Amino acid sequence: MLQVDRISVHYGAAPALWEVTMRVDAGELVCIVGPNGAGKSTLINTIAGLNRVSTGELKLFGRDLTQVPVHRFCREGIAIVPEGRRLFSRMSVRENLELGSLMPDARARRAESLERMCGLFPMLPGNLNRPAGALSGGQQQVVAIARALMARPRLLLLDEPSLGLAPMIVRELFQAVERVNREGTAVLLVEQNVPAALELAARAYVLDEGRIIAEGAPAALRAQPDIRRAYLGIGEPEAR
Repeated sequence: MLQVDRISVHYGAAPALWEVTMRVDAGELVCIVGPNGAGKSTLINTIAGLNRVSTGELKLFGRDLTQVPVHRFCREGIAIVPEGRRLFSRMSVRENLELGSLMPDARARRAESLERMCGLFPMLPGNLNRPAGALSGGQQQVVAIARALMARPRLLLLDEPSLGLAPMIVRELFQAVERVNREGTAVLLVEQNVPAALELAARAYVLDEGRIIAEGAPAALRAQPDIRRAYLGIGEPEAR
C-alpha cells in the first residue's frame, strides 16, 4: 500500500533522512522506534506531506505522492495525528471533529463517522459540546485521533500519541488504535513507549540518525541483543 523507497529529506542544507526504505501493507500496523532526534517525526511528517522529499520515491497504492500537492494528501487517503495534538482549544469537541471531515467524500458521511467515533471512544458523547481545551491530556489525544479518523483515511499516521499520558490512559488509547486497525485502517505509529508499540505492531523499523538500521517482526528485533539494549530500552532476559 505505502511504499517508501530510498527517500532523503533535507532541512535547508542539513540532511535529516538518508535513503530510507520501508513499507506499510494494506490493513497493517507498523511502528517506527528509535532514540530522540533519530528522524522519526521527520519521516512521518514527510509521509503526511508536511516535508518534501529531496530524493527517492513515496507511493501510496502506486501513486507517486512526490507529485501531489500537500493539500491533496488527505484526499489521497492519509491522515495524521501530530505530536502535541494541535486541537483548536476554544472550539468544541464536535467542531474539532467536523474539521476532520471537510473533504467531499468524508463530509457526505460525516454523521455516520461521528456516530462511529462516539462508539469507538466512550468519552466523546458526553463531551461533544465542551471546549477541547477544557479536556484532560488523554481526552484531547482521543479527540485528535477521532478527528483524523473523521477523514476516513486508508492510512492513519500517529506521532507519539502516548507522550505525557498516564499508563492507564495509554493502555486504553492503544486498545482503541488496535480496534481501528482491526476494522481495516492501516496504521503507522511513531512511539517513544517502545514496549507498548512492539506489543501492538505486526512489524517494526528502528531509525537512528536518519537511517533505518533494523527492521522485522517485534520478536525478531527483541532477539537481537545489540538492538534490544541500544534501541528498544529492553534489558537482557532474566535467567530461568
